[in-house]
Amino acid sequence: MRVVLAEDLFLLRDGLVRMLQAYDFEIAAAVETGPELTRALAELEPDVAVVDVRLPPSHTDEGLQCALAARKARPGLPVLVLSQHVEQLYARELLADGNGAIGYLLKDRVFDADQFIDAVRRVAAGGTAMDPQVISQLLSRRAQDKPMGGLTPRELEVMELMAQGRSNAAIASKMVITERAVAKHTSNIFGKLGLPPSDDDNRRVLAVLAYLDRG
Repeated sequence: MRVVLAEDLFLLRDGLVRMLQAYDFEIAAAVETGPELTRALAELEPDVAVVDVRLPPSHTDEGLQCALAARKARPGLPVLVLSQHVEQLYARELLADGNGAIGYLLKDRVFDADQFIDAVRRVAAGGTAMDPQVISQLLSRRAQDKPMGGLTPRELEVMELMAQGRSNAAIASKMVITERAVAKHTSNIFGKLGLPPSDDDNRRVLAVLAYLDRG
């Protein structure tokens, strides 16, 4: 699996390259600036991009904007964004097209190799991998605005794990319930959020967006 990596800190970039190679990823390019990232994504067409939000020359959100532009040019391009802090706007921008194949992890997570590699693989496979802390803060803020948003506490717990990109089997294992029970909860969530079955949309991603957008 070919990866384009964008990280401006040499030691972290080098460490991520070594880690990804140890898990049989091929590094198509390891770059340190926004313009380099834009060129690499356009010319090398990787299977997945791992991108630091803040890159030179602006050191603001250049990495994120480069990744989003690349997804417009190549819809569905898998992108895993790394960030030093929880930025709710970044998470919403990433999820906005509802296509999945997107992830947002805090940089601290990369020090857990299994967790980081699992996130890269899930995103590359078309899934989502949202940092638990990011999702928790997003849902917590919304719950304060409108308690529970019509979802039961159990359904909210299922949706938080679903938003992280977990499968029904993984959610069932985490909550110590059956997959059938998880499927029932997710069906109720989709119903309450007005998300009918569709072959064209990722309802798990849309469920997070729909919940966050509830007024």
